Amino acid sequence: MRIMEDSYRKKMMLGQDGNALVQLIVINAVLFVILQFIYLVFSMNHKVPEFESDVLSWFVMPASMEKLSSRPWTILTYMFSEQSVIRFIGNMFWLWGFGYILQDLMGNRKLVPIYLYGGIAAAIVVLLSYGMVPGFKPKAPGAFLIGANPGIMAIAVATTTIAPDYRIFPMINGGIRLWIFTLVFLIIDIVSIGHTDTATYIANLTGAGAGFVFIYLVRRGYDGSIWMNKVFDWFNDLFNPNKKKKGRSPKDEYYYKVSGTQPYKKIPNITQQRIDEILDKINQQGYRFLTDEEKDILKRAADEEDL
Repeated sequence: MRIMEDSYRKKMMLGQDGNALVQLIVINAVLFVILQFIYLVFSMNHKVPEFESDVLSWFVMPASMEKLSSRPWTILTYMFSEQSVIRFIGNMFWLWGFGYILQDLMGNRKLVPIYLYGGIAAAIVVLLSYGMVPGFKPKAPGAFLIGANPGIMAIAVATTTIAPDYRIFPMINGGIRLWIFTLVFLIIDIVSIGHTDTATYIANLTGAGAGFVFIYLVRRGYDGSIWMNKVFDWFNDLFNPNKKKKGRSPKDEYYYKVSGTQPYKKIPNITQQRIDEILDKINQQGYRFLTDEEKDILKRAADEEDL
C-alpha cells in the first residue's frame, strides 16, 4: 500500500483545496501577525497599556457576562488570538501534529467543528464558573480567555479517544503511542499555565472534555459536525456564485460505471480518475469509511504500480 499512502500524503500538501488543518493554522497565523504588528506600533510609542485596553480587549473574551454582552464576537475571536510568540509557535506545532492525525483518521470535515466546540464549550463554562462560583470573581476581576489551547485540547483528546495506540515516529523503537504524546502535551500545557490563571485551567479542561464527548456521540450515531459543515458550505457558496455543484447520489459515492464490461472479467487497468476519487473520499471522510471494493482498487493499484 506504499503507493496509496504516498498519493494520500500528496493530497494533504500545504495549500491543498479543502485542507481544514492548513486553513485553521492560516487563520490563527494571520490574526497573530496582525495583532503583533499593531502591538509593535503601540510599543514604539510607549503605549502598551493602550494596546491592551483599546485593541486586544476587542479580541479576547472577558470572563464576565456583563463585559461579554458588549462584545459577543469574542467568544469566537479569542480562540484565534495570541500575544506570546513562544506560545503561538507551540500551539501551532501541537495543532499540526494532532490535527494531521485526526484528518488521517476521520477526514477533513471534523477538525474545525471539534476545534470550535472545544473553544465555545470552554467559554461557556468559564462564564458560568465566574458568574456562579463566588470564590472566582474576587480573585480575578479582570480575567479573560485568549489562545487556541481549548480548541487544540479538544482535538488532542478527540484524536486520542479514536486511536490511543496510534503510532507516531515509527523510527523510534517502533513508534510512540499517541496517548503518551497526548500526556506530554497535557503536562506541558498545565505547567505553562501558571498557578493563578484559573480561567485557563477551566477552559483547557473543558476543551478536553468537549473533544471526548464529540467522539462519544459520533460513536453513538450523532455527528455534531454535520450541521456546522452545512453552514460552512452555504457560507462558502456565497462567495462562489459560479461554482458548479455536482449532484451526487449515494450510489455514485461507492461505485463507478463499467458498462460494456462482462461481470466476470477482471478489469486490467485502473484509471487515475477513479484513484483520485477514492483519495478524495479518504481526504474528506477518512480511510476507514472506504468500501471493500474501494480498498481492493487501491491495493490493486499499489500492486500494479499504475498511478
